[in-house]
Amino acid sequence: MAWIGVNISNVSSPFGGDPRDERLAQVEIALLAIIFITAGILNFGILLVLWKRRKPLSRMRVFVFHLCVADLVVTFFQVCPQLIWDITDRFIGPDVLCRAVKYLQVVGMFASTYMIVVMTIDRYQAICNPMVTFQRRRARWNGPVCAAWCVSVLCSLPQVFIFSRVEVAPGVYDCWAQFIEPWGRRAYVTWTTLVIFVLPILTVIVCQVRICRAVQLNFHMKTHHVGEAVSKPPSSRASSVAGVSKARVKTVKMTVVIVLAYILCWTPFFTVQLWSVWDDEAPTQSATFTILMLLASLNSCVNPCIYMLFSGKLPKRVVSLLCVGQPDLKESMQEEATVQEMLRYEWSPADNNLNSSVFFWHRYQVGVLFCLRPADESQ
Repeated sequence: MAWIGVNISNVSSPFGGDPRDERLAQVEIALLAIIFITAGILNFGILLVLWKRRKPLSRMRVFVFHLCVADLVVTFFQVCPQLIWDITDRFIGPDVLCRAVKYLQVVGMFASTYMIVVMTIDRYQAICNPMVTFQRRRARWNGPVCAAWCVSVLCSLPQVFIFSRVEVAPGVYDCWAQFIEPWGRRAYVTWTTLVIFVLPILTVIVCQVRICRAVQLNFHMKTHHVGEAVSKPPSSRASSVAGVSKARVKTVKMTVVIVLAYILCWTPFFTVQLWSVWDDEAPTQSATFTILMLLASLNSCVNPCIYMLFSGKLPKRVVSLLCVGQPDLKESMQEEATVQEMLRYEWSPADNNLNSSVFFWHRYQVGVLFCLRPADESQ
């Protein structure tokens, strides 16, 4: 198994050594097949529901939509090629296909990670700086989503130059990574661990801590300072969190669970990767290493389950999707009511421009898929 430059597989030696452990290979194939089928069905089902209901699509659902797309990239371009590879024992295909597969495998990893990061940052803005979030909805391009995909596409490019189809034994070819020894392998794996795992996790933790503090301040204001809020205007910082609704807190909880699932699934993977390059005696051919590597792919199955857990009506919508064509406006109307509630804490009703912005709120929720936001109706 080799995704980001570390060749961990069931083959004891890549250059024609001992044969692989067939029993372990069968277990790996079975697990990958289950993950592939489950992740494909769940993510495609949620993607289809969100696409059918795209007109009243809220900002949070845009991030969920693209997270599902990223998980499908992982499913079809990371799990599926690895499954075929384990079945055939060796990579079957030309050099171009080898480089393309390795590139797309890491694109999915980057995209899934950074979509969670921008989702968390967006929740931080929605809770701590709601007016900034509201004003940015006029933008035609969904900047955070575009940025996440651009980073994923660009940062995965080293895979194209590291992996190639090489002769690992007389007449035997495989898709293998080649580094400048002895430091190249360690440098690359450490770099990918930092940019795909460590830095994103630190960013998410900082945002979540600030969100928790803001929600705590909101609860404190509602329970202990109601009289003071009536007698004098609240401060700018306090007013920004005073309108936190249950709906927004629920989306924050969902984001926290997604982040925790990501950490649980990917920590073993990157631990194994670092261990294998920094310790020459690491048991890379053991069953433990192989199973720990597979946990990373499990994250693509967990994400849609989390979303369904926090969206009680979603399973019914998946079943009745082909029969019901009208989207449910209830949740989007609740989102609009939340924004209007928060605006009352920040401005007086005399601000006509602000009232106009609230009135035309729904005009800017249409067409936000694929990183695009709709233009003004006058255009």
